[in-house]
Amino acid sequence: MSPAARAVRGALRGYQLLLGPWLGGSCRFHPTCSQYGLEAVERHGALRGLWLTARRLARCHPWCDGGDDPVPPR
Repeated sequence: MSPAARAVRGALRGYQLLLGPWLGGSCRFHPTCSQYGLEAVERHGALRGLWLTARRLARCHPWCDGGDDPVPPR
């Protein structure tokens, strides 16, 4: 894993451990958006993983039904 991917992964884990419990679970998707981000970065690397995560976050809004949305295969 590249240093950039490790940094992104660390930021996402920090969010999960520190902010996630405080903000409460409100993600409409499975896996959660932060877990999706971790999987995307691990599978696709930092740049593409961040792009996939940003696209996912853009879809996460009150008018979206949500549901199962796995990270695409490599």
